[in-house]
Amino acid sequence: MEIFDDLAAELDNLDRILAGLDEKAWLAPSAAAGWTVTDVVLHLAQTEESVASTVAAGHAAGPAGSGPSGGLLALAGAAPGTSVDDAVDAWVRRERAAPDVVHARWRAARVASVAALRAAAPATPLAWAAASLRPAALATTRLAEHWAHALDITDPLGIPFPDTDRLRHVAWLAHRTLPYAYGALGEQAPALRCALTAPDGVTVWEYGPADAESSISGPVGAFCRVGARRLAPDAAGLIAEGPDASRALALLRTYA
Repeated sequence: MEIFDDLAAELDNLDRILAGLDEKAWLAPSAAAGWTVTDVVLHLAQTEESVASTVAAGHAAGPAGSGPSGGLLALAGAAPGTSVDDAVDAWVRRERAAPDVVHARWRAARVASVAALRAAAPATPLAWAAASLRPAALATTRLAEHWAHALDITDPLGIPFPDTDRLRHVAWLAHRTLPYAYGALGEQAPALRCALTAPDGVTVWEYGPADAESSISGPVGAFCRVGARRLAPDAAGLIAEGPDASRALALLRTYA
């Protein structure tokens, strides 16, 4: 499937960036609070290893979307009730290592992860962070997470990281998970149409019903950065129209 090829391409791009870093850059602070660049890559290695483990473990308990049995938090060794953010931060702190060790670990993990997702039965729900996901959806979240954390690495180091057409997957994920974002507050997500301009400046990608009362339009890169919580909605330059658009933009997120 296309998503697996695009995930592999996103990981290849990050690997090219990491291969060009010197030790000073590896040990520099990232944009992820409290983490160095090495810590960010360690987190990605840990979660990629978790993908392969999750696929190997088979389907989650219950239908897709019903909530995972085990999944990422279990693999992180988190106590019941621990938030995803706290669990992964503690996990990174327990397993910190030298940059070359971490880089090698991530490289091995990302190859195994993509191979596992490609080989998984397409309809099988797999336990993950906040819900069970089918392989293509899990691959989409992995692409989105690697893209967001690549921003955490490249922005502080001043490394160019241009937007690509792979952001269509990140935008789809942000739009698709609006019910989760609203549901966390006990609310029902409204219908929302998004018309987002691709990196080529011409193509427009559309998500949601065409007749929705509320809509968001503008550059896909800005939309995805808002969803990844790397850009404040009021600084994104996006156009939010209709009764529910501004709130939807504020709640937009691409991760659990």
